[in-house]
Amino acid sequence: MPKIAVVTGASRGIGAKICTHLAAQNHQAVAVARSVDPLNELADNDPDHITAIPTDLTNEGDVTALVEQIKNQFGQVDILINNAGALINKPFSELSLDDWRSQIESNLISAVHITKQLLPCFTNGTHIVNISSMGGFQGSAKFPGLTAYSVSKGALSILTECLAAELGDRNIAANALCLGAVQTDMLEEAFPGIEAPVQAEEMGAYITDFALNASKLYNGKILPVALEDPE
Repeated sequence: MPKIAVVTGASRGIGAKICTHLAAQNHQAVAVARSVDPLNELADNDPDHITAIPTDLTNEGDVTALVEQIKNQFGQVDILINNAGALINKPFSELSLDDWRSQIESNLISAVHITKQLLPCFTNGTHIVNISSMGGFQGSAKFPGLTAYSVSKGALSILTECLAAELGDRNIAANALCLGAVQTDMLEEAFPGIEAPVQAEEMGAYITDFALNASKLYNGKILPVALEDPE
């Protein structure tokens, strides 16, 4: 049976690939991002299966309008993939409080807000998938310049465990995937010239399959998804 999946950060990279993989399997992808033109272009490629709803997830009014449209148009949400995020590459000594606030707002608070607002739309069996990072995986190697990013993604991982505990009585599962380096525009902008071992297309396919099927086996899990050894 087709699923209704909300995918944030969907205008490019992994998020866009997730939407196309969902659509290819006849599921309905609700693509959410701030960038209007690329988001609409994505939806134009498969208007029967991809719906673009441009939204600034850090704006409360935008999120309220997004949730109302989802309620009115689809009535329910079977999958929520919190993929939206931002990456600042800057030494700890140079990070301003505004940098910290920006990273926490983009990588944690946006997921908190949309998840809370969508609670009435979740069905028995809804799967929440939070896209975290190996930087936010306890015990993994940490890298200079990624302190604020890693801390905010680590908080997203803990949020996942808390959601699993709070929503389990509704049969709602929450899991986090801690991604290693993936070749995306965001990574290239933060680390010009980098060559990641995994392409966005590959990761998009993996996350799509996980979102559709893994809640049968996992709940409240923080799972490393990287070629690197997390130890």
